Amino acid sequence: MRIIGRAIMKRGGTAVDGPYKSIVPDSPFTGIPNRSTKQALHVAQFVQRFPPALGGSETYTARLCAYLAAQGDRVDVWTSTAIELREMWGRSTSPGPSFLSGRGEPSPLTFNVPNVPSDSEASLSPLAVREGGLGGVGLHRYTPLHFPARRYLLKALSLLPHRRWQCLTVPCNPVCPQMWRDAWTYNGPLDAVHATAFPYGFPIACGLRLARRRGVPFLLTPFLHLGDPHDPYDRTRRQYTKPYLRWLLNQADRVFVQTHTECDAAVALGVAHERLVLQGLGVNPAECTGGNRETVRYEWGVDPTEVVVGHLANNSAEKGTVDLLRAAERLWARGERFRVVLAGPEMPNFRSFWDTFGPKAHVTRLGRLSETQKLDFFAGIDCFALPSRSDSFGLVLLEAWANAKPNLVYRAGGPAELIRDGTDGLHAACGDVNELAAQLGRLVADVELRRRLGESGRSRVTREFRWDDKLELVRNTIRSAIAERTDTG
Repeated sequence: MRIIGRAIMKRGGTAVDGPYKSIVPDSPFTGIPNRSTKQALHVAQFVQRFPPALGGSETYTARLCAYLAAQGDRVDVWTSTAIELREMWGRSTSPGPSFLSGRGEPSPLTFNVPNVPSDSEASLSPLAVREGGLGGVGLHRYTPLHFPARRYLLKALSLLPHRRWQCLTVPCNPVCPQMWRDAWTYNGPLDAVHATAFPYGFPIACGLRLARRRGVPFLLTPFLHLGDPHDPYDRTRRQYTKPYLRWLLNQADRVFVQTHTECDAAVALGVAHERLVLQGLGVNPAECTGGNRETVRYEWGVDPTEVVVGHLANNSAEKGTVDLLRAAERLWARGERFRVVLAGPEMPNFRSFWDTFGPKAHVTRLGRLSETQKLDFFAGIDCFALPSRSDSFGLVLLEAWANAKPNLVYRAGGPAELIRDGTDGLHAACGDVNELAAQLGRLVADVELRRRLGESGRSRVTREFRWDDKLELVRNTIRSAIAERTDTG
């Protein structure tokens, strides 16, 4: 862990010399497609959850699948039936969206990604869904294993020092035995397997099993969360770099990473330079701009002159929600006038904190947002804060930039490399609530600073973060891996 920590601390956000694929001099986040071809691919995509499940890796995976389908490729998604996080390891305790009708019949799923031709949707939606089986076309959902004392039994089983076995038994996983069995018997058309995301090793191990049995390339997007670069024992980094995850990382023919910091960490974990592909994520401004500022601020009860600090994430200590409110509390105690608007699902550790938090009157909690509500959210805020310890990139930061809103982040993980301190956002040392409060106070007090940083961020969006470039890079990397395996086969 110390080696990984040193590799992260050495990274200063500058361009890296070395054989990482798809890095261009003018921007470390601009992926240039290698070549184009019209030959269709058959890709199996493994992921822990799929929309309507909410999450960064889930949303990215759905977008990638829709893009491949739009190019004429065939994508089969292998995933769990879980929608809420807790459903991956525990039974649902409240009604939620379901793809299955009362008789277990498949219900249609429609997942819409703007700018994907409608005639391509036949490959993705509506999708036939059958619980635990391969009868459906396009999307294969498997029910996670639930039983009494599950966590304790799996924890004990995972202590056996066999890496593949640990992938299948670590308690945080959606353990889907039928997925593992089907990966050994599936004989449909297949050219490559792509999997996301750490720390959920079970579906990734299933994807690896399928790829090795069929002799096709195995590609992995881990979304490594690296935490505080100055803490060699950082809990988040330990969670994402456990031995069984390192093993999976080193089994992949290609590993997509989002920042130079993640590149360095992957190398420290043993991944060869030539197998790394620096990708970075993208944003489509049409999907996150155009909200009604006046209307939403009226609904929030915000005075026209009051500054609003936005935060959109899984509300939790890991995502920085707790530290943000602690920093804001310091400013409110000094008489600063502003409002914090929180959006997104609320995790248990946040709810516990909220129960004892004092100045609740200065905070608006929105919960989950619809797509329309998200547009209004970004229109209504004046700056965006994500002091997260657990982001490999921070896609929501691009959405804030698309709305010309400046970002405030911790110097941790991908956001520290993405945001240029003092140019298009502000940094604070990871875990330093006093510095976070000072930087937040600067944004609240200085409208010209907010304008300058926000406009600088918006200017980068169309230049460096186009989705088509990022996703075509993935598609061409898959093709390159197929060609290499064919040549050496």
